[in-house]
Amino acid sequence: MIKRITITIIIIIAIIALGGAFFFSSSGDNTNDKQADKQSKKTSTGNENKEALKLEPSLDKIFDLAKQGKILDRDIIVGETTADDVQKAWGEPDNTDDTDVGLFLNYPSHDIDVGITDNIVSDMRSSQETFKSLDLDTIQTYEKPDDTRYYQDEDHDQIILVYELSNDYVLKWVLPKPADDSDNPDVDHISLSKEISRDGGNGDKGDDSSDINADSMSLDEKIGQMIFSGIDETEMTAETKNIIERYHVGGIILFEKNIESKTQTVNLLNDIKAVNTDNPYPLLLGVDEEGGSVTRMPDGVKSLPTSRSIGELNNSDVSFNVGTLLGEQLQALGFNLDFAPVLDINSNPDNPVIGDRSFGNNPDIVTRLGIQMMKGIQSEGVISVMKHFPGHGDTGEDSHLELPKIDKSYEELSKLELKPFKKAISENADVSMIAHILLPKIDENYPASMSKEVITGILREDYEFDGVVITDDLTMDAITDHYHVADAAIQTVKAGGDLLLVAHDPDLIATVFDELKAAVENGEISEGRIDKSVERITHLKEEYQLLDEMTPVPNFQSINEKVETILQKIS
Repeated sequence: MIKRITITIIIIIAIIALGGAFFFSSSGDNTNDKQADKQSKKTSTGNENKEALKLEPSLDKIFDLAKQGKILDRDIIVGETTADDVQKAWGEPDNTDDTDVGLFLNYPSHDIDVGITDNIVSDMRSSQETFKSLDLDTIQTYEKPDDTRYYQDEDHDQIILVYELSNDYVLKWVLPKPADDSDNPDVDHISLSKEISRDGGNGDKGDDSSDINADSMSLDEKIGQMIFSGIDETEMTAETKNIIERYHVGGIILFEKNIESKTQTVNLLNDIKAVNTDNPYPLLLGVDEEGGSVTRMPDGVKSLPTSRSIGELNNSDVSFNVGTLLGEQLQALGFNLDFAPVLDINSNPDNPVIGDRSFGNNPDIVTRLGIQMMKGIQSEGVISVMKHFPGHGDTGEDSHLELPKIDKSYEELSKLELKPFKKAISENADVSMIAHILLPKIDENYPASMSKEVITGILREDYEFDGVVITDDLTMDAITDHYHVADAAIQTVKAGGDLLLVAHDPDLIATVFDELKAAVENGEISEGRIDKSVERITHLKEEYQLLDEMTPVPNFQSINEKVETILQKIS
């Protein structure tokens, strides 16, 4: 009996032991399966997002370092490191390139070109593999650019993604332009830059820097900066010399009467620059060069097509390229400002002043092509002036001869005429020209060029434009038939305008200067109001790094060949 009980107990213990072993074995297998499954999922997820895990930290690092003025593992700091320090660290450059945007030191072993302004590093361009492994979609997905630009010449056709970073650094990703919507090119190189001011320091664009500029100038110099003068002759005269030296004008415009040949034009502009060397800032040297019917180019320089013909083709690339050629032509002659593009919508077929100067009557086409032309001009280091705000396309009169009136409300203008200007402002327009148009539903008393409701209310406050505002010519009959030019100038400044274009009667320069100065001295206009305009004007000149440097007489053969290519596309 005892023996049977003993055997039974042993059997029970064995069963329990076997059961426990089976339980733990199963449990262990289940745990391992879960761990394996978890690891499998982790590995799978890692494979699916391999590129994201690899690239996103790289972009984080690239952008974070760029905000400090650095490119990855390089010790150079843009805006701080000197050219001497670069050469101490890396030795003599393999080559140097004196380009149209400045001097570059070439260091192929570091995959970097170093741009120098006043002995300070102002630009670093790198083609390291870290950057070239990235593509267009990756960069745009990571962060939307502040601006997208295009560049094309005989050897390049590029898209440029522009990021405006803290501390005034600008990071540009340069890639081949996509052939179509499905194309996703890899990066060619990047550029990290910072504006360097004329005295060799950092180009701080904040209010403090502007205040210092204004405070360092006399009232006479400030008033002069706000006048954009025309001249009468084709060569330097005592009258022109007096306008520059005595009245310190901020800019000079040339017309067809001032331009005879490329050599004469270059010599005239060089003489003007030479006389201006004692003034605190270089001159804005402008011309109405739109192509088509409004061209000032001398013989031997091919004129570009009308905006209407560009609009009929409706090709953004062509419009951008036309802009670059306008910029090239002007820069070659010594100009630094172009009164273009025309952003007026030609909605009135009886309009006597706009016509084929407009890209057409479709607001979307005018907006898109106008902005591309503007960017093309800017890409050549030439200041672009969008005109004629708030829109001259629905007028039935020529403001050169009489004051046009448009009986539209602000709401109506917003639906058509104002669209191209609003978009251009968001795309970094430099200067806006204000038209001599009466808009009684907005301002019953003054034309747009003298209206606080238009300049300050719409342009400055509603559209947040902080660029330079210039009047259309104050000597046009639209103004002189109704106002004294000096009174119109004073009212324009009160309304928020910055530059006063007095284009066709140099004798009026003294009158406008004296009356505007008297208005400040008697308290009619505060000096603080003058300072605001001077700050915008001088900031623009600093931004484009204008200098009163002499220009050599150019050879236009290569530019003319590119113009001919454009003409063939449009014909």
